[in-house]
Amino acid sequence: MKRILMGIGTVAGAFALAACGTSTAATSASGPAGGAGGGVAAASTATPRCTTADLAVSLGQPAEKSDAPGQFDVPLTYRNTSDHTCGLYGVPGVDLVGPDDATFGPVYHLPRVDNGVKYNEVTAGTTASATITVVKPAAGEPAWTPAKLNTIPPGQTSALTAEWPADLPVLRQDAATHPGSYVNGILADPA
Repeated sequence: MKRILMGIGTVAGAFALAACGTSTAATSASGPAGGAGGGVAAASTATPRCTTADLAVSLGQPAEKSDAPGQFDVPLTYRNTSDHTCGLYGVPGVDLVGPDDATFGPVYHLPRVDNGVKYNEVTAGTTASATITVVKPAAGEPAWTPAKLNTIPPGQTSALTAEWPADLPVLRQDAATHPGSYVNGILADPA
């Protein structure tokens, strides 16, 4: 019995040492000497995310896509109005709000496409943006024109609001498997 308990103790000790060794290796790989991956991890924890209170939002001019007639890109720009640098990355939440649609209601929740930068610092007074892509209804399709857009910056819970362009109706595709309307991830803007 004593030999069995010693054997179990030895095996448990070996697993504990192996786990410590793995943990130490993982820790050192993510440190400053760990290369690009370590630098990103260090930067993302050094600068806090932009809060909704740090930001103002605006919409740019819609532009029809040259490779997809009837599909429009609308720039969604966040300006850092605070006095400090903050991190703005990921995909914002976007709801188009307008008249009550008989089938879907007054809010169109746009699906998100995570295709932005992995990490982005926005200094005071500068901007970062995402693109909203929407499908404009063709002749004979039901038109729905939002009055405004509500957007929640990544990592936040409260929204910012901007007026939707009055001349851009949207084809509602709430139940579509692959809708042509969505919001893209945030990209860094030139200073």
